[in-house]
Amino acid sequence: MGRSIHVRRPATLASLAAELGVSRTTVSNAYNRPDQLSPELRERVLQTAERLGYPGPDPVARSLRTRKAGAAGLLLTENLSYAFSDPGAVNFLEGLALGCEDAGVGLHLVPASPLREDVAAVHRAGVDGFVVYSVPDDDPHLAAVLSRPVPAVVCDQPKLDDVDRVGIDDEVATTKLAEHVLGLGHRHIGVLCMRLGRERNDGFVRIDRQNSAHYHVQQRRLTALAKAFSAAGVDWSKVPVVERFEHSSAQGESAAAQLLDAYPDVTALVCTSDILAVGALQEAKRRGLRVPIDLTVTGFDGIADADRVELTTVRQPLKEKGRAAAELLLSSADRTGPKLITLDTELVIGATSGPPRTAEQPWFGP
Repeated sequence: MGRSIHVRRPATLASLAAELGVSRTTVSNAYNRPDQLSPELRERVLQTAERLGYPGPDPVARSLRTRKAGAAGLLLTENLSYAFSDPGAVNFLEGLALGCEDAGVGLHLVPASPLREDVAAVHRAGVDGFVVYSVPDDDPHLAAVLSRPVPAVVCDQPKLDDVDRVGIDDEVATTKLAEHVLGLGHRHIGVLCMRLGRERNDGFVRIDRQNSAHYHVQQRRLTALAKAFSAAGVDWSKVPVVERFEHSSAQGESAAAQLLDAYPDVTALVCTSDILAVGALQEAKRRGLRVPIDLTVTGFDGIADADRVELTTVRQPLKEKGRAAAELLLSSADRTGPKLITLDTELVIGATSGPPRTAEQPWFGP
């Protein structure tokens, strides 16, 4: 016969309380409400728990009892890797994490690709509320979030009257940028923009698609450009706008090439993000264009790469936006109505904008 194996049964909250000669509530408070115990008593509970092999309260059982998950959910409209690769998203995520950290809650990332209709990830997310990060108004994941009986905060887009939101005034910021470009004398201008809808489109954008865009931030920026250009006598219907579904510098480069091939008289490219603008600068360099002598390029966001290339752009407080979203979500129980937080932006005049080229400064196109 083999030897019998004696397995030590793990300690429980009750056995730990008996060992210490205290109530089970005291043991529970050592983990969940440490302010209710003296530092000496809490340390004695934790040391005894470690000696007996007590792992602490079961988080699943606790969440069932308190109906609290202890975590905030972040809904993205991209693959999960986007949160760690896109500079703007990284800065926002850092601020959101700091806000959650300050409140002692976790952060659960819920990816929601624009090409995916399955919303199961939203329904099974064990969170106490959602921060919705820049999604289109027709996204099924957004509808799934709003159907759950937990608070939600929208960051940037969409604009919903009955939901808390954190963002910037895109119209005002874009108007200031447009007035700068127009004030330099540019009238032959092209625009590179991020995706306007969940369906893929990589090419020129007609007016009707601009006006019906489901991504409200891009729609507001294009609308502001249209108004500013029209006020300066530039016919918006003749301004070429190129859209890119993927947000990367490589896509900004290809978008700039597509626009400049079709409209070689363009003297300025206004981009609705810094990442697209960085790509446009790469394309200008490939063509032998001098920026800003031959071509002005502007962006939007104020990411580190924009500072590196001295890009003319609109700087927005991305990290502060994330922290504000966390604070707004975690304080929602104290309010009876929706709240809007609008953060300030700054127009940064860099080295990539200047007057349009003249006859004495010919364009060195391909």
